[in-house]
This record gives sequence, structure tokens and C-alpha cells, in this order.
Amino acid sequence: MTNIEIKTKNIYDSLNNSERKVATYFLANIDNIFTMPISQLAKESGVSQVTWIRFCKAIGFDGLKDLKKALFSEINSQSATTSEIMNFSDVNSYQNVEEICNAIKNTTIEAIEDTFKMIEYEKLSTVADLIINSKNIYLFGVGASGILADDLYQKLIRIKKNAFFNRDIHMQLIYASTMSEKDIAIIFSYSGKTKDMLDILKIAKENHTPTVAVTKYNKSELMQNVDYALYVSTPEISHRSAAMSSRIAQCAMIDVLFSLIANKDYKKVKKYLEKSYTTCIEHSK
Repeated sequence: MTNIEIKTKNIYDSLNNSERKVATYFLANIDNIFTMPISQLAKESGVSQVTWIRFCKAIGFDGLKDLKKALFSEINSQSATTSEIMNFSDVNSYQNVEEICNAIKNTTIEAIEDTFKMIEYEKLSTVADLIINSKNIYLFGVGASGILADDLYQKLIRIKKNAFFNRDIHMQLIYASTMSEKDIAIIFSYSGKTKDMLDILKIAKENHTPTVAVTKYNKSELMQNVDYALYVSTPEISHRSAAMSSRIAQCAMIDVLFSLIANKDYKKVKKYLEKSYTTCIEHSK
């Protein structure tokens, strides 16, 4: 699956009804994008040509020509092998233990593979540099996203970064209110629609604090207004029983980001990595 198809799947729920028709048609008829003019595509999908242009812009392109060019490039750069299509069902649809195990395995693999396809290396490198050079690093997230924020917090303090996180949303709001342009705010929200995180973003903007979001690629307020968005992709249904593959995808992004920070700043952090490891290992005997 191409990065463009992944983006289309991720943004699907945030599209209007006519744009969803385009997305559905696009995902089911990729080859037609290269062989049909926009007038024919509009007729085949039952929408206007303008709707096709809106769809192209929603997934990051100026128009159909721009989309075709990027899609052609991706298809030709991919391996000739195709992966198995793996569907996600909510927990009540499984019939036995084997089905549950296979579903979790498959969605986990797909989430990681799709997330890594969406990584923009230059942007990720820029974010790592910002974190390294920031006076303070403030991490924000609630619920399952709070667990992920806490994970990155623990990793950062291990290399002696001035990182701050607290599960209490009131404490997070206090942190946000004291931030400055010398700090950085990293916001975790898979949906990009969590009100508390949007409030945090607003405060960060008022304080001129650089902002980073680890979020799903969609048309959410968070994604559209944050300075840097690190996208994750999962095959989860919208109304799921719990954050499953989305959590795994965000964990993978955290590991990549932390490894990049440690790599770029290795001369400084090497002694802290060694010392923290030695200290902890002595207490695990």
C-alpha cells in the first residue's frame, strides 16, 4: 500500500460525504487514476470535478496532476511483492483465541509498517534538533496517550533532558501556562480532537512555544495548527474498545524519535545512558 492510500484511509472519517465517495472510488480503482481524465473520474464516482480537486488537496496535493505524479513515483519505487490485506474488527467479532491472536498480530504489523511509510525524515530530524536545543521539554497527553507521553518522558530524563510530564490534566495546564519560546511542547493525541490537548495547543501558541504532535493524519484541528506533526497510521476502526494498534504505532514513533535524539547528541548523553543503566541494573538483581 502506498503512502497516499494510507493517508486516504486515515483521513476518510473527516471527509464530507461527497469527498468520501471520491476516497472510496480512489482506493478501489487506483489504476483508473492514470487512465481516465478528471471528468470521467467524476462521472464514475458520482461527484463533481471540484470534489475531486478538494479531495486531492485534503491529502496534500494541489490537484489531480500532482496526485498522479506522486502516486506513480510511489508505485514504481515499491517492491514488486504485495502484502496481505489485513482487516481490523472490534473485540466482539472474534470467534476464538486463535482469531484474536492473529488479528492483534496482523494489525500491529500493519500499524508499524504504515507508520514508517509516513515518516518524513527531514521533519523528524528537525524535531529532534528542537528537542535537543530546547530549555525545557513539556509532554502532554491524557488516557492512553498519557501513557505514551509518560514513556517519552522517562526516556528523556534518562539522558538528563529537562523533561516534564504529569498525568493530572490540571498540572499539564499549569505546565503549558509557564512555557516560553525557548521550550517545546509535545502533544500526544491519536485522534487530534481531544479537547484538553487542543486547549494545551492554544496556550502553547499564545506563549510562542514550538509545538509537536504525535497524531493520526487527518483534518483535525490539532494536525492543522501544530508546528510539526509526526504521523502514525493504524488499521483500527473509529469506535474501538481500546487503543490497540494506535498505541503500538505511537510507541514505535517514540522509539525512533528518542533514538534519533540520542544519536545526534551521543557525546553528551552516552555517560547518562551508561550511568542510568548501571544504577537500575544494580537494583534488579
